[in-house]
Amino acid sequence: MGPSQNRSPCTDSFFPSPAAKTAGSCGRVPASCKAARDWSARFALSVVLLLCPGGGAAQNLMRGAGPNTPVRLFYPDEAVLDLREPRSDVPCTVTPVKPTLDFDMRFHTGYEVTVPMRELAGKGNQLAIVFRVKAEGSHGEASYFWQRWQVPGIEEETPGEAQLHGAFATGEGKYHVDWLMRDFDERFCSAYWDFQASLPARDRQIRLALSPAMVDAAEVENFQPEPAAAPAAEIGSHLKILIHFAPMNPRSSAVEPADSSALVTTLRAIAREPSIRHFSVVAYNLQQMRVIYRQEYAEQIDFPALGEALRSLSPGTVSVNALGPAHSDTEFLTELIRQEMQAEKEPDALVFLGPKVMLDKDISREALRQLGEPRFSVFYINYNLYPQANPWNDAISRTVKFFRGFEYTVSYPRDLWFAVTDVLSRIKKQQTVRQSRQPETQSLRPQ
Repeated sequence: MGPSQNRSPCTDSFFPSPAAKTAGSCGRVPASCKAARDWSARFALSVVLLLCPGGGAAQNLMRGAGPNTPVRLFYPDEAVLDLREPRSDVPCTVTPVKPTLDFDMRFHTGYEVTVPMRELAGKGNQLAIVFRVKAEGSHGEASYFWQRWQVPGIEEETPGEAQLHGAFATGEGKYHVDWLMRDFDERFCSAYWDFQASLPARDRQIRLALSPAMVDAAEVENFQPEPAAAPAAEIGSHLKILIHFAPMNPRSSAVEPADSSALVTTLRAIAREPSIRHFSVVAYNLQQMRVIYRQEYAEQIDFPALGEALRSLSPGTVSVNALGPAHSDTEFLTELIRQEMQAEKEPDALVFLGPKVMLDKDISREALRQLGEPRFSVFYINYNLYPQANPWNDAISRTVKFFRGFEYTVSYPRDLWFAVTDVLSRIKKQQTVRQSRQPETQSLRPQ
């Protein structure tokens, strides 16, 4: 049972940058404990300090020594978890986080921990967290997680508190958590709590990514391969997806991980539909005015290749084309839509996906008329977490409206579910109508 080797940019280290507190993520990690100590001395007057753990806020899922073998803990840890009596050798406050549904269609929950800085004073320390989660009524083994923090030297009487936090994912159900934290001297802090993850009655039809009573690590690889969907009995539809990988905030230069995850999750929801037989994917970035990735019609979306292509996006860089004539971004988008809508192989449906595309000059109606009326359905799934802050129609919205298409605003996970469900339902209806119009003798043609 060895610990996971996966590491985040925070890598078992300490203290993010001062801005990280407001950003909600780890900042640059000091290159050495000396740098961390200097940081500590400089910002000793802060009321709250954040410790940045290895693996980010997500926990490392522990595995047994072999297949179907239970996890074995160090005896002191196992004894503290089994005893289920709160310990406070290291004074700490543990606050459970209410489970919420995320765009990956899994419930995310966890905890927040505060520790007085004076309790960490000394030449250095190490904090380790071990906990287990078990579903109520489940006959299977509990899921075990671990995480650790390296603490550099801290002066006596340093004010403020260190804040630690962790997260994991579940399906629906009632769960119990046994949790402990220990330091290098094997002083313990322990806590125990129950929680329930459930969908409201109006959302019961949402299909979650984790089955009831399942527990998993919070973070998964966004671009892992997608298992092939079971083929439909009838001839499948051909779907083309134009996905705009760009910051939701047009003033930002980098795509936030949460935004990227939501876009990829939408792709996966579509990719799992058995009635779609072939996919064509075009990923582009309007800030850099270039197509990042293109996949011609295939039975599966190549997520690893898409992820590799997206790594070429360099935050803060500007395309040479962007330095050209005014409204060159409009010309780029107009030409991209023209190429994809008039491609030799015609799709059964075209889906625009991504954050709003706000241009100084919209695509002209004359340019759209020249494209002609498409013989396929057009959809727009607009990812917009704050629609009230930007209620205006964008360039894609006006384009889709011109072609009498359908638009969906996705601000919450439930919005994503119902948008994808409606898109697939409309494509399936279109497919059924098209098949009903085919001559009965067509099925007798030689294959």
